[in-house]
Amino acid sequence: MRVVIAEDLALLRDGLIRLLTAYDFEVVQAVDNGTDLRTALLEHRPDVAVVDVRLPPTFTDEGLRAAISARAEAPGLPVLVLSQHVEQLYARELLSDSRGGVGYLLKDRVATVAEFVDAVRRVARGGMAMDPEVVSQLLARNAGEPTRALTPREREVLGLMAEGRSNVAIAARLFVTEKAVGKHINNIFTKLGLPPSEDDNRRVLAVLAYLNA
Repeated sequence: MRVVIAEDLALLRDGLIRLLTAYDFEVVQAVDNGTDLRTALLEHRPDVAVVDVRLPPTFTDEGLRAAISARAEAPGLPVLVLSQHVEQLYARELLSDSRGGVGYLLKDRVATVAEFVDAVRRVARGGMAMDPEVVSQLLARNAGEPTRALTPREREVLGLMAEGRSNVAIAARLFVTEKAVGKHINNIFTKLGLPPSEDDNRRVLAVLAYLNA
């Protein structure tokens, strides 16, 4: 898999290159600013981009804005955000785009190398990889009338769906049957006015798109 990395800290950037290379990824370019990131994404059209949010020159949201801009020209370009911050506005915009894999991990909450590598591969395959804290912040900020209709268990299931977990994984996490999970998911879609879908990635993106509207 071909990867573009955007990280302004030299040591971390080099560490990501070495780590991903060791797991058979091909790092086609590593950049340290938003302008070069956008150029690299459109030139290489990588299988996945690993992007920090805050890049030079302003260290605000250049990484996310560059990724969103590139996805506008290359629909479906997979992007995994790896940051210390949850940038609400642009995170919602990125996650609302149902084309291609997306992910948002917090640097200080990635527990293991295997977890990170799995997230990169999942996003490259068109899936979703979300840190539970990111999900929590997005849901809390967008807790409008439709989500108030959800039961506490349904909100818990919704959060696990947004992390990219399958029905089987959700059932194991909550110690319930897969059938029970399916019932909760159907209730969630009904209450949010969204049609059920067998596509795990599309259903999560649909829910997030609704919450971000």
